[in-house]
Amino acid sequence: MRIYHHIDEFTRLANAVVTIGTFDGLHVGHRKIISRIKELAEECDGETVLLTFFPHPRMILHPEDESIKLINTMPEKAVLLEELGVAHLIITPFSRDFSNQTPEQYIRDVLVDRIGTKKIVIGYDHRFGKDRRGGLEDLLRLGPVFGFDVIEIPEQDINEVAISSTQVRGALLAGDIKLANTFLGYPFFITGTVVRGDQLGRTLGYPTANIAIDERYKLIPSDGIYAVKVKIADTVYKGMAYIGTRPTVNGLTHNIEVNIFDFNEDIYNQPIRMEFHDFVRADARFSSLEELKEQLAKDKVAVLGLLGEG
Repeated sequence: MRIYHHIDEFTRLANAVVTIGTFDGLHVGHRKIISRIKELAEECDGETVLLTFFPHPRMILHPEDESIKLINTMPEKAVLLEELGVAHLIITPFSRDFSNQTPEQYIRDVLVDRIGTKKIVIGYDHRFGKDRRGGLEDLLRLGPVFGFDVIEIPEQDINEVAISSTQVRGALLAGDIKLANTFLGYPFFITGTVVRGDQLGRTLGYPTANIAIDERYKLIPSDGIYAVKVKIADTVYKGMAYIGTRPTVNGLTHNIEVNIFDFNEDIYNQPIRMEFHDFVRADARFSSLEELKEQLAKDKVAVLGLLGEG
């Protein structure tokens, strides 16, 4: 998959099959849309193009709203789209200038002149252009003028996508990882960098890798202990993750840590990917470090049982 960080980097195609959206989560509903553009591209000997935007439009149009949390960071989304077989990913920097284009300018200048759209797969509720005035009706009207076909995603499928995204976020915030993963069609994961902590876990016999996540908009599951699989370089390990403020030691910061089983290497400053497979228990305050240590031993047994032999 080729990735373009601005529309100007893209070389116009002769036969582009395009879809547009934020595609947060790349869940089962989104995958139906991507399967559709791949089918159409095969039928017409074209190439698939997914046009998305970053920052998320709400971050630009409503900068005061810090509540927006996304299931995927943009690098995570790119990894998933490549796995799904999309040929071209255009990440358009969203700005007020971009949002102020008329619908006709957007269709002519972006979809036709810059991308070379011959088929566009779009939902009935997709809006674009200044004040979100543009929509499916404009694409249907101008398609014959500019020589592209419009394939509408049925309302039922669009509603399924919207509902699924909401349910994924709700499940993650409730710690219901198994439900979130069912909607996603893959294990929810976070990516970050291993940073140095205060090494409390090491004194308890459960050394942890502290994970720093650069993107403040990344959605983090609710506090607690989780059964996870960790990918470092090309190797996957089992582990138990902790999210929380460490109330037993009156912690002041919110931490994401993972105790990686059968692992004893220096991985500071290295990238790490952590897949969530199940929820073990909520965060809790213990009366002593010894009691916490005893609970961690039980947690590890539970995690190994949940992750199984594979």
